Amino acid sequence: MLIPWQKLEAETLTKLIEQFVLMEGTEYGEFDVSLATKVNQVRRQLKAGDAIIVWSELHESAHIVPKSGYVPEE
Repeated sequence: MLIPWQKLEAETLTKLIEQFVLMEGTEYGEFDVSLATKVNQVRRQLKAGDAIIVWSELHESAHIVPKSGYVPEE
């Protein structure tokens, strides 16, 4: 099930994005990128519609995923 990011309280959305960024472990190149910068990047992706928030009934948790790679659970 999709969760519109606009429906989440600001603090909840920020915590979800922080959790995603910290678990993702993505490589940002030669330079360190601050947590705040990474959070803002993901927030922009959500606002642009490039990323979405998905609730997994199977795992009973929310995840941020690229919209282009989203496959609904059956």
